[in-house]
Amino acid sequence: MSSAHFFALLLCACVLVSGTTAANQNDTGDPARPAEVRIGALFTFDSVIGKAVMPAIELAVAHVNADPSILRGTNLSVLMQDTNCSGFVGTIEALQLLAKDVVAVLGPQSSAVAHVICHAVNELHVPLISFAATDPTLSSLEYPYFVRATQSDYYQMGAIASIISQYQWKQVIAIYVDDDYGRGGITALGDLLAKRKCKIAYKAKLPRGAANTTIEKILMQVNEMESRVYVIHVNPDSGLNVFSAAKSLGMMSSGYVWIATDWLSAVIDSSVHGNPDVMELTQGVLVLRQHVADSEIRKATLSKRNNLTRNGSAYYMRAYDSVWLVAHAVERFLSEGNAISFSADPSLLAKKGSNLQLDSLRIFNNGNKLLEKVWSVNFSGVSGPIQFTLDRNLIYPAYDILNIGGSGLRTIGYWSNFSGLSVVAPENLNSSALNFSTNNVQLRSVIWPGQISEKPRGWVFSYHGKPMRIGVPLRTSYKEFVMQDNGADGVKGFAVDVFKAAISLLPYPVSCDFILFGDGLKNPSYSDLVQKVSENYFDAAIGDIAIVTNRTRLVDFTQPYIESGLIIVAPAREIESNAWAFLKPFTFQMWCVLGVIFLFVGAVVWVLEHRTNTEFRGPPRQQIMTVCWFSFSTMFFAHRENTVSALGRFVLPIWLFVVLIINSSYTASLTSLLTVQELTSGIQGLDNLISSSSAIGYQVGSFSRNYLVNELNIAESRLVPLNSPSDYARALELGSGNGGVAAIIDELPYVDIFLSKYCKFKTVGQVFTKSGWGFAFPRDSPLAEDLSTAILTLSENGNLQRIHDEWLSGTECSADNNGSASNSLSLSSFWGLFLICGLACLLALVIFFLRIFCQYSRYSNQVEVQIPEPQIVNRPARLTTIKSLISFVDKKEEEVKNALKKRPNGSQHPTIGDSQHPNIGSTATEEQSTVPT
Repeated sequence: MSSAHFFALLLCACVLVSGTTAANQNDTGDPARPAEVRIGALFTFDSVIGKAVMPAIELAVAHVNADPSILRGTNLSVLMQDTNCSGFVGTIEALQLLAKDVVAVLGPQSSAVAHVICHAVNELHVPLISFAATDPTLSSLEYPYFVRATQSDYYQMGAIASIISQYQWKQVIAIYVDDDYGRGGITALGDLLAKRKCKIAYKAKLPRGAANTTIEKILMQVNEMESRVYVIHVNPDSGLNVFSAAKSLGMMSSGYVWIATDWLSAVIDSSVHGNPDVMELTQGVLVLRQHVADSEIRKATLSKRNNLTRNGSAYYMRAYDSVWLVAHAVERFLSEGNAISFSADPSLLAKKGSNLQLDSLRIFNNGNKLLEKVWSVNFSGVSGPIQFTLDRNLIYPAYDILNIGGSGLRTIGYWSNFSGLSVVAPENLNSSALNFSTNNVQLRSVIWPGQISEKPRGWVFSYHGKPMRIGVPLRTSYKEFVMQDNGADGVKGFAVDVFKAAISLLPYPVSCDFILFGDGLKNPSYSDLVQKVSENYFDAAIGDIAIVTNRTRLVDFTQPYIESGLIIVAPAREIESNAWAFLKPFTFQMWCVLGVIFLFVGAVVWVLEHRTNTEFRGPPRQQIMTVCWFSFSTMFFAHRENTVSALGRFVLPIWLFVVLIINSSYTASLTSLLTVQELTSGIQGLDNLISSSSAIGYQVGSFSRNYLVNELNIAESRLVPLNSPSDYARALELGSGNGGVAAIIDELPYVDIFLSKYCKFKTVGQVFTKSGWGFAFPRDSPLAEDLSTAILTLSENGNLQRIHDEWLSGTECSADNNGSASNSLSLSSFWGLFLICGLACLLALVIFFLRIFCQYSRYSNQVEVQIPEPQIVNRPARLTTIKSLISFVDKKEEEVKNALKKRPNGSQHPTIGDSQHPNIGSTATEEQSTVPT
């Protein structure tokens, strides 16, 4: 209730000054339409916005009173009060309006005044309809009687955030007036930028009515910062002073980006012709203006005002529509039989001991019902459709994106809350085919400050003339990557050369001071080095810095300039040859498969050649020996049997090709095994190492220790810190049980250098973490992005590989050390050949047996077998047929062909298995004698 008391005191002061009372009031609650309905208007008359809205309100009232379809028999009158650009005066004037029993108040234009008088209208139940108060916080439920008849700055800041994201700027500087209007808008901008992974780098607050010297001082301060993208959110009446000061400081030149909210478009639209002075001050500025679609009512209304530009002022149209909004709401209010009446406020009447006249302030009895009609209004106004959403904002918020160039404004695109950025007006977009992503949207070309068309980078490298402080690890081992030097820079190495080469590709100069980090006794902690960068102790850190998850939470890294990852190094011993070394080229499984397939191919060739080739005929024992001899002699191409059948000649070349590949592979593998040293280790892989209790070495300062403890859950007692390659070798030679280690886990670039010098060790398994080395910069540093692009350029033009070869080329032992895997050839290396050979054999067998069945069918049709009845009982027909078929297959091809050539009426007939069927021939003769001639 303290705020209510405050307003009561202010009201009493207003009453004492004015001494006026309300007139033409309907105290009886008569439901008949009153002769007059009063509304108030509250704004600064002599201001940019005030000069636009005063004629708009007067014109709208005249149009309402002249329209017979609305407020029939009731005259709408407006009482205007001048706030005189003062929050205190505006509050006094607002209370004076409320004391005159108005049913609604239009305005105020100031968000700060709106915040104050919202408490008064809440108490008196009078709707406050503002055409210019854009502070997003006014939509709070704390102000139920506040009605925003314009767009909230929340949507305007959404448009600015989309523009910044479109041009891929990461940081901006906000320059704003330090009041409710400025703070509310910039707070919304910060929240919306954060959603797009951007941020406000600095907030420059301007006092209301700041002097030019104050503005220049603030601009000089922001000009020393990196960001060159400025969002300016100030009042229309004093905003041009910012651009005037910026121009005098040279901040309207190339490289700068200025984005102004709709206050600047209000200034430009406030005169018939563009003010040359305004245009000269704001060349290249991007400015927003509330989008108003072309309509007949808009053209008709604007044509009656000669003091407006061809586009019209958004505030003019919003004020015009605000009057019609009240008129429509009052019409519906009266049409439902509601009366306009006022009653004394009990809380104010209780102050009878005061000398102030508190009874002049009265409550609008049906104010809540009129408010409901306001929220439910739906009509087409000059500024577009007038309708409110559930969150009490106007529907279809949209903005024009303008670029000031020359003597006018040029539209480069649009923004709306349902379509985002577009070059098509929002009302012309098909809502069913919208793309909310700004990545594929291209706004029209922009002329930026300095008359340039190329998009500004949005930031400059600025350390107030001081060189960057670059942290460099002072290593005591593996100095190929970075080391102390007596030269001008004080450091050198692979990482240093890559950094210098990348810096040289930047389009702007960067001066650096390299500062060593570490005590020189052992390798420093790289996590501590990264922490120094995040604390801004160093402006950047270079060297062999691994990009790992916990570090990326503190700093931004460039593109990796070398691949890395953890790998195991273990001691190795030479394997000596033995009497069974000749079996090692193939695995046991491979030897078994070879034996089976040799016999299989031999059997297939025997089947194909048996009927036509005498070398594959004879007693069973001889034929078995022939199959075995032929199968294994083909391995050495020493087979003496010739193939005469077409199918045999089809299979044999394919098999000999397979044998050639097998022989060649066996010879090459055996040669490698007998002539090249093979190293082996007791450590089989990462899982084997984790499950053991052996000691594990790691490099001092590396992230590998934290990874082993936190990720692999290896006890710290098993970890042994090592500092140099010689420490590595000594620990590995001693072994885990003798004060050394069983294996070392380190990053791949270090391991490559270590193995190039110590050939008695080898890697085990593959790299089990994938990462890289990069340069560290503070979070959101634009230099990290530019250096990433430079590193990619170095990689593409080959300079990165050249630098690598200069520093890291000694790898004479690496070839031997990589032989950790078994050299035995397995079935997986030959299954394709075996598949081809097997398919060829199966195809040949299928063709062969098809021919056999065809021949057998023809052959059996020429022989009519008659078997005596006793034989039928003792020898089933199916068994006789199978034996006959086997006997037929065993016959020579030549005999079968000769038998098939004989005529059926010949004196002799072929027999099938004479030994089994002795009466077949005589039976056939007897049957033939019965045939009539």
